[in-house]
Amino acid sequence: MQMTSYPTQSLNFLRDVRRGREGGAASHKTKDDATASTKLNVIVVGGGLGGLATSIALARNGHSVTCLEQVSELKEVGAGIQVPPNSNRLLHRWGLEPFLKNNFVESPGITLRRWENGHKIGFTRLIPDFRENFKAPYYVIHRGHFHDALHKCALELGVVVKVTSKVVDYDLEAPSVTLEDGSVVSADLVVGADGVKSLARPKILGGADSLPLINDFFAYRATVDVSKIKADPELAAFLESSPGQNVWVGGDCHVMTYIISGGQKFNMVLSHPAHADSSFGDSGTAIGDMKKRFIGWDSKLTRIISMIESTVKWPLFRGSPLKRWVAPSGKVVILGDAAHPMLPFMSQGAAMAVEDAGALAESLRHMKSKGELSQALSVFERVRQNRTGQMQEASVINAQIWHCADGPKQEARDRAMRAEVEGRHFIWSPNQWSDPTTQCWCYGHDAEEAIREAWKEESQS
Repeated sequence: MQMTSYPTQSLNFLRDVRRGREGGAASHKTKDDATASTKLNVIVVGGGLGGLATSIALARNGHSVTCLEQVSELKEVGAGIQVPPNSNRLLHRWGLEPFLKNNFVESPGITLRRWENGHKIGFTRLIPDFRENFKAPYYVIHRGHFHDALHKCALELGVVVKVTSKVVDYDLEAPSVTLEDGSVVSADLVVGADGVKSLARPKILGGADSLPLINDFFAYRATVDVSKIKADPELAAFLESSPGQNVWVGGDCHVMTYIISGGQKFNMVLSHPAHADSSFGDSGTAIGDMKKRFIGWDSKLTRIISMIESTVKWPLFRGSPLKRWVAPSGKVVILGDAAHPMLPFMSQGAAMAVEDAGALAESLRHMKSKGELSQALSVFERVRQNRTGQMQEASVINAQIWHCADGPKQEARDRAMRAEVEGRHFIWSPNQWSDPTTQCWCYGHDAEEAIREAWKEESQS
C-alpha cells in the first residue's frame, strides 16, 4: 500500500503490521536484535538523564561506552518529571521497566483549570487512550528515581560510569577529551550530553557559542507530602476526584501539579515570567515571593501552596535551533539540552534527549564500517534537528496558549476546549495534549523508526 503525499492518519494501522503488533503492547527488540555490525568505543560526556539514556541505547547496540560525570556522586536534582509515550516506548523497548519498579505513577489524565476558581476548562484522557493509541503509558516520576533507574540499567549493560571526571576540553579531530586532572581519554566517537552550559557546543560551532536564553520564564519547584494535603478534608476530596496532572492557567503564569514517588509526594511547578523578577536561586526569599505571586488564585491551590516548606526558583532556558550538532571531523556530536534546550511547557525536554539517544544508536547501527561514522551522524543530525526544532516551537506556543490574559482571546480558547471537558467529539483543540493532530505528531513519533526511514531515503538517493 503506497504512502500518501497529504497529511492523514488513515494508514497508521500499517505501523502495527510492520512492527508485528496486533493492537498489543509496543514491540520489544532484544539486545541481540539491536546489536550493530560496526562496534565503536564511545565516550559520553555527562551523567544526567540524557547522558545515561544515550549510554544505554549505545550499549544495547554492542558499543563500548564510558560515561564521564563531573560530580562526585551521581544523582539528579529537582522533583517530578513527566515521561510521555514517545520516550516511554523507547525506554520499555530498552528494558528499563523493571528498574522503575513502584516509583512511577501512571497518570489517568491531564486537566487544565481556570486560575481564579479551578474550574475545569480542558481535559486530556490518558488512560486508556494513550496506551491504546501510542502503545505506551504516560508516567510521572521523581527525577531522582528516574535517574537511578537509568543508572542501574546502564551499569547492567556494561556501561563504565566514572564520577569526579570533569571534562575541560574537547579535541574534535582525535577525538578525545581532557579531564580536569590532565588525563586524556580517546575514543572513536565523543557524545556531548553536557547540558545547557555545554563545553562541546561552542567547540562544534567554531568558537561562537549559541547560548540558551534565560529571560523568558522562571519556575518555583517544590513538593508537599500527600499525607499533609489529605489532612484537609476538602483537599483530600480534591485529590481523590482529580488524579493525574492538574494545570491552573492564567495571565503570564501557570501551576502544574501531579503526584509522584509512588503516591507519597505532590509535585508542584509554579511558573511566572522572568520580566517580573530577574533574581533566582535565593531560597531565603523564594517562599514569600512565590506565595505573593499567586494571591487571588483558586483557594484550593493557594492552601496547598501555603504548605510548601522549601523551594528554589529556577530559570527556564529556551534555545534556538543550532546550525550544526556534529563537528566538522564527524567524530563528535552533541545532543539533549546541549543541542536543543526548550521551555518545559510540552513536558518534552527529557523525552527529546531519550529520543536523541535512540536515534543516535539506530543511525550508528546502519554503518557498515567506521568510515561511515560521519554519514551516520549526518543522518542523525538532519532528522533530530527537525524534530527538536519543532518541539521547541510547540513549547513556546503552549506557553502562549496557557498564559492568555482574561479577555476575548482567553474566552475563545476556553470555548474551544468545552467539547473535551464535556466528553463530546472534537477534531481540534487549543489544548495541544488533546488536539488530535498535535497529539499524533508528539506522542506517536518513533525516533528509531524515523532514522530507519531516513537511511532508506539515503540509500535511494
